[in-house]
Amino acid sequence: MHDQLDAYLEHLRSERQVSAHTLDGYRRDLLTVLALCEKNAIHHWIDLDSRSLRGFIARLHAKGQASRSLARLLSAVRGLYHYLAREGLCRHDPASGLSPPKGERRLPRTLDADRAQQLLDGAVEDDFIARRDHAMLELFYSSGLRLSELVNLDLDGLDLAAGLVRVRGKGNKTRELPIGSKAREALQQWLPLRQLSNPPDAALFVSQQGRRIGARAVQLRVRQAGVRELGQHVHPHMLRHSFASHMLESSQDLRAVQELLGHADIATTQIYTHLDFQHLATVYDKAHPRAKRSTGNDE
Repeated sequence: MHDQLDAYLEHLRSERQVSAHTLDGYRRDLLTVLALCEKNAIHHWIDLDSRSLRGFIARLHAKGQASRSLARLLSAVRGLYHYLAREGLCRHDPASGLSPPKGERRLPRTLDADRAQQLLDGAVEDDFIARRDHAMLELFYSSGLRLSELVNLDLDGLDLAAGLVRVRGKGNKTRELPIGSKAREALQQWLPLRQLSNPPDAALFVSQQGRRIGARAVQLRVRQAGVRELGQHVHPHMLRHSFASHMLESSQDLRAVQELLGHADIATTQIYTHLDFQHLATVYDKAHPRAKRSTGNDE
């Protein structure tokens, strides 16, 4: 089993040319399955059946492994058995028809409108780093960009006169988004400083050496701004979630928010209706005279 697993991983590395990160994930998942097989006296991949694999999944779930992780593990098993079938080593796929246990869907963390304003309205030094970071924060919250969309943004995607930004999202799909007045102002203050680094290409956000800023660097700068202004960790997707939640709360237009976020499926956007309901429920509990919490003396 070890030899066939090693051959499959080498196939992924050399023929499929998957990333090192993906390869490590497949290796970890398949080694987990291999260990469970050995523990249950299954010594050949051909002897692993759907019933045994279902039992493995149930045990891992009972130990606290997340549904998403188990889905990834099943995907790794399917890939392995597809390879074994291609090599004439096995004719069945024990993962066929199996799905991971449904996990509890976690609602995304957001900032409320006051906290978002506090984050963005702090004093900004008139220097390269401060102006760049402020422009990034404003654009994240103004237009609901993904991290990858922001770091890949070029100057020609920006139309400040029209108040629009054009981004390329998932599935290589392009969409145009409005830029709020605060974000436009922050970008106008950043662009002259950007030129001082003599960037070799058209990247909108660059380091002091002129190189396109990377995703990890952006995450770090956003996190530092959150700690400095709010005393909490903030990440780029939290700003995107906050944008979506606040837009839906104000407009009640789910389709419009779907288009702004670039979601292919409206079901993905619908999670923000749960966030909006939570907000409304909290307001109701605090304000409605018939929704006051019992004091224990109402008998």
